[in-house]
Amino acid sequence: MQPFSFFRRTPWYRRIGHLALASAALCAQFPLAMADTTLERIRERGRINIGVIANGNSAFGSIDPGTGKLVGFNPELARQIASELGVVPELVQVQPANRVQFLQQGKVDLLVASMLLTPERDQLLDHASTPYFRNGGTAIFPKRSGIRRWEDLRGKNVCLSQGSSYSRPLTAEYDARLKGFKSMAESLLALRGGGSCIAAVHESLTLNHLVARDSEWQDYAVLPDEIDPAPQVAWVRKGDRDTAVAVDRAIQRLHGNGWLLALEQKLDLLPRSSLLVELHQKYRTGAR
Repeated sequence: MQPFSFFRRTPWYRRIGHLALASAALCAQFPLAMADTTLERIRERGRINIGVIANGNSAFGSIDPGTGKLVGFNPELARQIASELGVVPELVQVQPANRVQFLQQGKVDLLVASMLLTPERDQLLDHASTPYFRNGGTAIFPKRSGIRRWEDLRGKNVCLSQGSSYSRPLTAEYDARLKGFKSMAESLLALRGGGSCIAAVHESLTLNHLVARDSEWQDYAVLPDEIDPAPQVAWVRKGDRDTAVAVDRAIQRLHGNGWLLALEQKLDLLPRSSLLVELHQKYRTGAR
């Protein structure tokens, strides 16, 4: 039989059917060609670029003034994830306003950057399924301001970081007037200046640490309850599912073997996270 003679002698509608079957067979193999190449590149070069946030005195990430090294919960976790993957970590400082762009533009392969899981972010990016922490936001304000609850922020200027997930509830539920800054440090500086905002809203653990342990903040208070509590997860580009799975397995091991609980204790993070205890119990049987 001559090449393609079958198709010439076959009615058009049957030809379409045969081509559809052939296309389906090819598509069944196509995902192999479209597999996540980011993880392959990471392993080939032996290095992973991880975006982390350094925000003043944040327990989740800051810069050691003596060494210039990135320190805190997220930088230490980022380094350990790289170790679990068998590659060298290259930490890249990001801010809430640019962290998604850094990931999407390929400047980093992974974000371990105090980035809470939200439906909007889940549409833009993929992530490791297992959270490594859970927290929400709280408001810090001068004690003399008269603020006692979230409703007291209604109609008032509130400082926060650009790209913060707390902006939606602050406007939708409390009708606050938001003033965005590139970083938490700039937001808190504006609050201390006294003219821009009556309060600042950021992740609760750091703000609680400030008022409890830093004498410069002794005239400030925080609200006792959190806004928009959600899990913190590690983020990858949309479609980088192999990378997400590899990072997820690493995070599960770090829960199971107690590494994350030990890091929380080492950094003296208060209050202690019930999520870390829960996930340690869940994964410890499979820990190395």
